[in-house]
Amino acid sequence: MKILMILGKLSLGLLLIMTVSGVSSGEVSMPEIPKAKNNFSAEQSCVEPIDLMRREHGLLLKHYRHDTMRRGIRTSEYSLIACVNCHVTADESGNYPTVHHGSDHFCRSCHTYAAVNIDCFQCHTSKPQESFSSDMEPVQSD
Repeated sequence: MKILMILGKLSLGLLLIMTVSGVSSGEVSMPEIPKAKNNFSAEQSCVEPIDLMRREHGLLLKHYRHDTMRRGIRTSEYSLIACVNCHVTADESGNYPTVHHGSDHFCRSCHTYAAVNIDCFQCHTSKPQESFSSDMEPVQSD
């Protein structure tokens, strides 16, 4: 009986190693991040410098979520819908990707790469609103 348990654990371990080594060749491609549709203002492309947003956006969103939900402070400074309106782009058919399937959604592309769950869209929409803000500056092409 003990030998069967050991063989079972060894075969499970071997199966796991074969699965991981078959999937991972040591090279992971960086996610393709869609460009923003507009600049935040004439002076800056996003609400904060891009390197800061890439590192700290989760903390910013959690902080402002706490202010909104617990303290009743509502501002548009770090509005999630503004992020979605600017960053989520439609495909060639005019359909918006869903954050829950595939990797074409702006948020999903990095979160899949980093193996991080997205819980924002349990309550919020992951598609842009029709009434997109017209006071934002157009994005300058490279």
